[in-house]
Amino acid sequence: MRKHNFILSFITAMTILAVVEAKGAELAWEGEKNVVPRLVVNILVDQLRSDYLEAFSPLYGEDGLQRLMRQGRWYEQAEYPLARPDRASAAATLATGTTAADHGIVAWRWLNRETLRPMLCVEDRQVKGLGTVEQFSPRWLNVSTIGDELKVATRGKAQVVSIAPEADVAILSAGHAADQVVWMDNNTGNWVSSSYYGSFPAWADHRNTYYNIDLRLQNETWQPSNERVGKFSYFVTGDARKPFAHRFKGSSRFTEFKTSALVNDEVAAMTSAALIGTHLGADATTDYLSVSLYAGTYRNRPVSEGALELQDTYARLDRAVAEIIRAAEAKAGAGRVLFTLTSTGYTEEETADLSKYRIPTGTFDMRRTVSLLGMYLVAVYGQGNYIEATYGTEIYFNHRLLENRQINVSEFQARVQDFLIQLAGVKDVYTAHRLMQGAWTPGISRIRGGFNQQRSGDVTIQVMPGWRYVNADTQESKMMREAYVAFPIILYGAGVKSELVTTPVTVDCIAPTLSKALRIRAPNACTRAPLL
Repeated sequence: MRKHNFILSFITAMTILAVVEAKGAELAWEGEKNVVPRLVVNILVDQLRSDYLEAFSPLYGEDGLQRLMRQGRWYEQAEYPLARPDRASAAATLATGTTAADHGIVAWRWLNRETLRPMLCVEDRQVKGLGTVEQFSPRWLNVSTIGDELKVATRGKAQVVSIAPEADVAILSAGHAADQVVWMDNNTGNWVSSSYYGSFPAWADHRNTYYNIDLRLQNETWQPSNERVGKFSYFVTGDARKPFAHRFKGSSRFTEFKTSALVNDEVAAMTSAALIGTHLGADATTDYLSVSLYAGTYRNRPVSEGALELQDTYARLDRAVAEIIRAAEAKAGAGRVLFTLTSTGYTEEETADLSKYRIPTGTFDMRRTVSLLGMYLVAVYGQGNYIEATYGTEIYFNHRLLENRQINVSEFQARVQDFLIQLAGVKDVYTAHRLMQGAWTPGISRIRGGFNQQRSGDVTIQVMPGWRYVNADTQESKMMREAYVAFPIILYGAGVKSELVTTPVTVDCIAPTLSKALRIRAPNACTRAPLL
């Protein structure tokens, strides 16, 4: 009898325990503190700025950017742990949780040391383009991304999808194991992909067929989206309310479209199509969706020449974000989607001639600099072609010649550094040896973050702020700036508490934060702690 009672008691206890565990699992899903999202939507906005984000808030509705700022966890002082990020290095840093020193994407382009030719960060001659002649893949991304780790943790069950106007952002945001990655082709305007990711998505093909961008642009005019944009004026320039009407024609119409506010409408529509046409957020396995939007100036012109266009860009950005939130929550359920929004952390707009305003400035001519350096090296070491190539402000040395002449590379770099630092317009010179083994100095950590020994030059010249860098060989001309541009990181949904955080944080914290929320490992080169 005692034995019988013991068995009944044991069964009862196990039943109660099972109920408690089931209830605990339910609470882990539904509870505000421990919710595991069905879908993560990572929104990277090219050139988004905090000051504009707040200044243009009267132009927003209630369901987009306003919703994120009021109900999300808002880190208002975000920055990148690398110097001079561009959209490619920013996307790679966000997705991997580490810097270019590890992930290898030092820029949108870099110099291939083997061919001595510039190469795109995603080019890959071993794959074929789907709908495009371009051959792209994540071949040069050295480490895993948050999407990769999610695929590993779920044994491939999770869906990872990436949508962006530009191929480099779409591919680097997704990673190696993504299911579907699409971007807009600069030659046709169609949404395209790579054979690396398998067959072309049916939902993207449907968009190309029935909502063809090229056909729509023939009758499309970009004008202010509403009356509030035309009446609102944030900038001090007198042209802030100058009306505009832009048509997209000629061979560059698709690249110009990508720098217009209309691209955000297109990406939002494409995101909705992906959510309808895939299983994203449809089951208990968490999925990952990466989306890229635009907040820069039209054709990268100065703000003074297109203030109203920029205001409309933010108004349409808000509308696009609202549509993405609506579509994602409609698919996965309100409260079961975790949204992140941040910026690429740079501005591409052209700067006016500072000499007109008696601001200290000058011109740093890279071709002239390399010519002077070459003559100096010949005078010191004898005849020879010591400089193999240059790209941007980086100089690549002829290591084979240095080895044949038994010239110590670190000493050679130091001598070059001593010479270049004396030239007008040079703020500092960083050698590969100094970056890899030298002592820490203020600011050098961000320079190191953007340096990769296999892909960066032997010497990097830092041009003085306010000086214009020119290179007649490559037709480059760019005003150098180092002014701090604040941009946000916003986390919203899936139990994230509303809070404004003023403590500075770096973007490489996003990947470990999402990893913790998803209960998976952080990307394999990520050493940062999560934000939450």
